[in-house]
Amino acid sequence: MSGNHNKNDDPVAYRSHVRIERVKGPIRRAFIPAHDGPVMLGVHSEVAEHYGVDNDVVEPYTTTLDYVVAAAAG
Repeated sequence: MSGNHNKNDDPVAYRSHVRIERVKGPIRRAFIPAHDGPVMLGVHSEVAEHYGVDNDVVEPYTTTLDYVVAAAAG
């Protein structure tokens, strides 16, 4: 590789800079680009039931799966 490397030579067009913090149990706090404050992630309804999480005890939040499906559909 020559010394004439520029950013157009990089095969990666974008690197996402995301930070995830575990809050408690299935609850996570995600810090994502272009969003003010954290996005809360967790489980709800059938997903909570599948993992044995009582949403009367643990606050329900949108799952990571919900975000993946929304992103793929959009």
